[in-house]
Amino acid sequence: MDLFTHVAAKDRRGQPLAERMRPRTLAEFVGQEHILGPGKLLRRALDARALPSLILWGPPGTGKTTLARLLAAEAHARFVALSAVMAGVKDLREAVAEAAQHRDQRNERTVLFIDEIHRFNKAQQDALLPHVESGTVVLIGATTENPSFEVNAALLSRAKVVVLRALAEADLRVVLDRALADSERGLGAQALDVPDVVRDLIAREARGDARRALATLEAAAAVAAEAPGAPGAADKPRKEVTPAIVEEALQKRTLLYDKGGDEHYGVVSAFIKSMRGTDPDGAVYWMARMLEAGEDPMFVLRRMVIFASEDIGNADPQALVVAVAAMNAFRFVGMPEGFLPMTQAVLYLATAPKSNTALTTYAAVKGDVDAHGALPVPPHLRNAATPLQKSLGWSAGYQYPHDFEGHYVREEYLPEALRGRRYYQPSSSGQEKATGERLRALRDEPGGTKKG
Repeated sequence: MDLFTHVAAKDRRGQPLAERMRPRTLAEFVGQEHILGPGKLLRRALDARALPSLILWGPPGTGKTTLARLLAAEAHARFVALSAVMAGVKDLREAVAEAAQHRDQRNERTVLFIDEIHRFNKAQQDALLPHVESGTVVLIGATTENPSFEVNAALLSRAKVVVLRALAEADLRVVLDRALADSERGLGAQALDVPDVVRDLIAREARGDARRALATLEAAAAVAAEAPGAPGAADKPRKEVTPAIVEEALQKRTLLYDKGGDEHYGVVSAFIKSMRGTDPDGAVYWMARMLEAGEDPMFVLRRMVIFASEDIGNADPQALVVAVAAMNAFRFVGMPEGFLPMTQAVLYLATAPKSNTALTTYAAVKGDVDAHGALPVPPHLRNAATPLQKSLGWSAGYQYPHDFEGHYVREEYLPEALRGRRYYQPSSSGQEKATGERLRALRDEPGGTKKG
């Protein structure tokens, strides 16, 4: 590092706030307690001074790049960063050659960080394999895409996948409060008045992204600095950041949606009830309200998968297939295009025939299980794998349905105490209507005719 580079590194005034406020130690790192807390994966690895190769998978702004730098520092290793967008095989070979030289001459490990590793093609990923396997480099890859789809299986088998979660609003508040209090790297010298309600608003609108939160705060602070009539003493006026200024910084109108309060549950309820009521317009509206307010799309998709079984079921078995396909499609493409398979699935679910027999059938069965406990399995349904079991009469008298015409024979499958129970009562909706007619016809048959 020459003199000019050193001076530029110290003078960070021209850098974005998010860059200036990057944590310098793991103690400053906010969030991801599920991997960094006491006894968790990365904490155990660092305590053992045995940092493995990692694939850091998580949404933007969760600290993947920062975490990689801090892990390298904690492991006392060189940190070399490459961007998969810019780097090629030649860059990889040069980085690996330098890593081998440092290992052999200085006994120094190298952490090779590859941002957006999912953008590497198969040849580039294959080029990493022998060097990761031999330990020449410790690979840390960062990706916003599902590594199961985007990273070669061979490379995945040599690295641990670590899932980073979107930051909670409480974590983002910590990030914002630090930036407002720090006079050296943050905005502490600007005499800003940012009320709690505004800090909470920024944290909510950041949608789990620390970079977005700090960028919004920085933009709002710049607007507030020019706002007339800001309150404060004449010699040192304070610039007030208001919700309106935050909206201007976000370039959007903020939506009322408290993830932990009544509005959250109200919108979710309206979404489910609109689908249940076969109203595709209302269903898509409430889904958009959730997504645009920062709800985790996977939360919405999980509700859709549950709904497909709870409220549609066998009236249209394809509904569950559509809901699960939408979830997988979203994992594959992410946002912003992910709203397309989600909308397609919601329209299908809302307009599908409805039946709640999956819910009512299980509830009826559970009632008898709770009431009667562990009733014995009838002997004819038991498998007789040994002579002793055969001598006990296990499997005796069992009628194999495929030996009979229509692959059906009247048989008793419930415990003796529950015989005659009819838990499943098919609805008259969609495909379940035909299922009910067939089931009633079978139950009315006297028995079955053996083939041949």
